[in-house]
Amino acid sequence: MDARHISGEMPAKESSAEKLARLRAELGRQGAAGFIVPRADEHQGEYVPPSAERLAWLTSFTGSAGLAVVLRERAAIFVDGRYTLQAKAQIDGKLYERRHLVEQPATDWIAAHLRSGETLGYDPWLLTPGDVERYRAACGRAGGKLVPLASNPIDVIWRDRPPPPLAPVVPHPLQFAGKSSEDKRRELAQRLAADKLDAAVLTAPDSIAWLLNIRGGDVTYSPLPLSFAILRTDASVDLFIDRRKTSPELFRHLGHAVRCAEPAELGAALDVLGRGKARVLADPLTGASWIFDRLAQAGASIQRGADPCQLPKACKNAVELEGTRCAHRRDGAALSRFLAWLAIEAVTGKLTEIAASDRLEQFRASGKHFKGLSFPTISGAGANGAVVHYRAARETERQLESGSLYLVDSGAQYLDGTTDVTRTIAIGRPSREMRESFTRVLKGHIALASCRFPQGTTGSQLDALARKPLWDAGLDYDHGTGHGVGSYLGVHEGPQRISKLPNAQPLLPGMIVSDEPGYYKTGAYGIRIENLIAVTPADGAKGNGKAMLGFETLTLAPLDRALIEPKLLDAIETAWIDAYHARVRQELKPMVDQETAGWLEAATRPLSAG
Repeated sequence: MDARHISGEMPAKESSAEKLARLRAELGRQGAAGFIVPRADEHQGEYVPPSAERLAWLTSFTGSAGLAVVLRERAAIFVDGRYTLQAKAQIDGKLYERRHLVEQPATDWIAAHLRSGETLGYDPWLLTPGDVERYRAACGRAGGKLVPLASNPIDVIWRDRPPPPLAPVVPHPLQFAGKSSEDKRRELAQRLAADKLDAAVLTAPDSIAWLLNIRGGDVTYSPLPLSFAILRTDASVDLFIDRRKTSPELFRHLGHAVRCAEPAELGAALDVLGRGKARVLADPLTGASWIFDRLAQAGASIQRGADPCQLPKACKNAVELEGTRCAHRRDGAALSRFLAWLAIEAVTGKLTEIAASDRLEQFRASGKHFKGLSFPTISGAGANGAVVHYRAARETERQLESGSLYLVDSGAQYLDGTTDVTRTIAIGRPSREMRESFTRVLKGHIALASCRFPQGTTGSQLDALARKPLWDAGLDYDHGTGHGVGSYLGVHEGPQRISKLPNAQPLLPGMIVSDEPGYYKTGAYGIRIENLIAVTPADGAKGNGKAMLGFETLTLAPLDRALIEPKLLDAIETAWIDAYHARVRQELKPMVDQETAGWLEAATRPLSAG
């Protein structure tokens, strides 16, 4: 233990350069020339507890996706298009080369800069088997080797590392879940048996939370209990979770078919499966390499395949869908109250990004079943709105100034649903360019929301619908068009998505996805329009004998009419906007105060009304 901790004196804050130097020294002690630092925990989740924020601690980059590779004499950090500007602001370019995660992959950088005969270390808990295979091949191209390290060198040198989280785990009532854990476990167990499998190892906390109808609070923004589980063909489950998170109420809810053990006992349980020559399903996209290594060493027959909870979790049942409709009505009422308030406050020129997002959270928090935000609110004024995943800070926030655009991307967790909505608001009079850009984004949004498609269609096949109006003007955006959303779970979930990247998962009834095209002019403004939409059967529609599907819009909140350029819209698009606004007005007016109702009436009037 550090002597300053023993004496009670707080350690002095280290610079990124000092941390990097100490990491290299520790790597030398462990006999490695370098180390891979992913933004990940043992569960490969999007949101990780403070104790797993190794990338942020080392580099100061706080984005939700990224990777660093540290060698003896050079280092690089890799982020995707959402975080390009953020990485430039947060990361010392003298210490780390900044590269695009997709276009300039870490594997190419490793192959170019690892020296022949050198070893690159990794933590097998923080990489998937696929990650390990890719990095091993990259090291081979350089004449080096990829080796698992006995201990994570960052954990060794992180003097004030926070302790692991211990949030209580609670039952998720059937009135919100819509299906009992017993029924879910029995259905999945039958599928395992039909596939001649003996067990499935579950490493994703949201899958375990869904399967057992439990929720927790180990990470921010998602009600997750960090844990591992083994599902067996008799529908029993071994749940590996810190018992300090549990309670008698939880044990009563779980029942005798769910056995609890400490996380440290997972390895021994995998060994038992191996000694029994069990056929074990494990997901190589979400499971840690450590899991696969332990099973293989123990003698298990590993079936690599999708987490069996993922698809049924994505296809919401009728209770979950009705719950999310209710949650979106309350959320829309809160957002409308905020937008009505914003219309008054923004004209003063004194309102700041943080004050605005704080006020929005207050409106949401007053609603029924509110449990917290579903992600950090993106509250970007002017040029900050062009940073796709911008997060306001005291040193970077701007005032909402006349003649600018304000982008607010926000959402909440409710017991009956998860929300995610983005609105772009004109502060004062917008320019013609702003109106045209906004309207092109809106046209793409409408094209996706109103499309009909045959069963078997993937989100990747629909992505271009949202981009075409922007492409027509030579514009585009560097992020996906849509992501899956959970039911009081993660605001981002799979396996469905809508993006340029190939995705083999067809869209199925009950899936919830976002519809969020955008346009970002660096240094000037950002535009994004986001609603959540649910996949539904298209009434009476069939194409070549195939059932047709469509979308139901869940999000209810006005679009800024001041930013709509009617001349760019066709009659169908105009009718869609007017019908959407009529629905927003009808459903939300009874839920808001009189002042907001008056604003809502004006904000949702037909485009033909001027």
